[in-house]
Amino acid sequence: MEPEYIDAVVIGAGPAGLAAAEALLAAGIRPVVFEAKPTVARKLLMAGKSGLNLTRDQDRESFIANFGTAAPRLRPMLDTFGPPEVRAWAEGLGQPVFTGSSLRVFPKAMKASPLVRQWLARLAELNGGAEIRTRVRWTGWQGDALAFDTPEGPRLVTPRATILALGGASWPRLGSDAAWVPWLEGRGISITPFRAANMGFDADWSVHFRDRLAGLPVKPVRLNFNGHSVKGEFVVTRSGIEGSAVYALSDSLRDALEHGPATLTLDLAPDQSEAALSARLSRPIGRNSMANHLRKTVRLTGVKAGLLRELAPQTLGSPDDTARAIKALPLVLTRSRPLAEAISSAGGVGWGELDKDLMLTRQPGTFAAGEMLDWEAPTGGYLLTACLATGFRAGQAAADWIKEAR
Repeated sequence: MEPEYIDAVVIGAGPAGLAAAEALLAAGIRPVVFEAKPTVARKLLMAGKSGLNLTRDQDRESFIANFGTAAPRLRPMLDTFGPPEVRAWAEGLGQPVFTGSSLRVFPKAMKASPLVRQWLARLAELNGGAEIRTRVRWTGWQGDALAFDTPEGPRLVTPRATILALGGASWPRLGSDAAWVPWLEGRGISITPFRAANMGFDADWSVHFRDRLAGLPVKPVRLNFNGHSVKGEFVVTRSGIEGSAVYALSDSLRDALEHGPATLTLDLAPDQSEAALSARLSRPIGRNSMANHLRKTVRLTGVKAGLLRELAPQTLGSPDDTARAIKALPLVLTRSRPLAEAISSAGGVGWGELDKDLMLTRQPGTFAAGEMLDWEAPTGGYLLTACLATGFRAGQAAADWIKEAR
């Protein structure tokens, strides 16, 4: 089988892959983008159904700090393409943005599809346009050539530069299935094992609590674990809990659960002091039920009152004990939800395998970007910004590589 010779190949048409294609086009190089699924940007479109969180309205230094141990390696990319650049990029696609109360930045359309449509239009028009081939699955290397399964049968492609933007291992039904791991390991490239990130956790609810209250949001609430504290909201699920405040603590909870159950502390009244709660609860209960007393004195109702009865029923006779429980309600978590359910994944291509431009040192001319790199961050715009930033960097570096090779 004779290989097809191409200047630049991008494998994966998620945010990182499309950003790499845009960077190549801006440098005057027309890439071919291969996508295994029938349509592009499937995970981005799914995330955008509930309001596409593009980035965060945060100073660059504070923003970068949220990437933990990967922050030093991501810094050069986020210095070039961070929150201000994401905003300008989205607005350049005709999608004005706004900052919500949580400092999250959204397109005013509050969904991903208009942005994706405009992005694809730009990629089709810029400097001759990128060629996007869907239903084409990469199956590894054959010698120096890339092997693909296509609707017309197997094909080989030999590019001057390759950008891998294949995603991590979360939401595999949308394309991020980590099938690429053995092919890179076969080339001697070290891969940090994938683990779930930004996921929910299991708790042993009673049948009565689960059947009555699963699906309800708990807000406002403050979550405390291992010296870390987050104010926000979460949702009670049939198996446990999930939601933005939980995701902010998910890495430390996940690591703790590897050694057994972990206790998360809930503050159900984050804007009231324990002393104030106790004083109000000390008012005569009269003929009120305990549920009415909690509602009238400290405005604890619904799912919050349900959590108090579920997790600390023994405290409901004493104002001091009840106030203490409201401010520090222990919730025992038993396990993390599976990787396939997680919003994102930790692990991936080790940073020691990459140069400063994201080229694989064991595979010259091949670059990696997006969630297939070994980094994790909380939700809130960090994930998408870093995918875009690494995609643009890999695309620019691949363009430079091609121009030097010509």
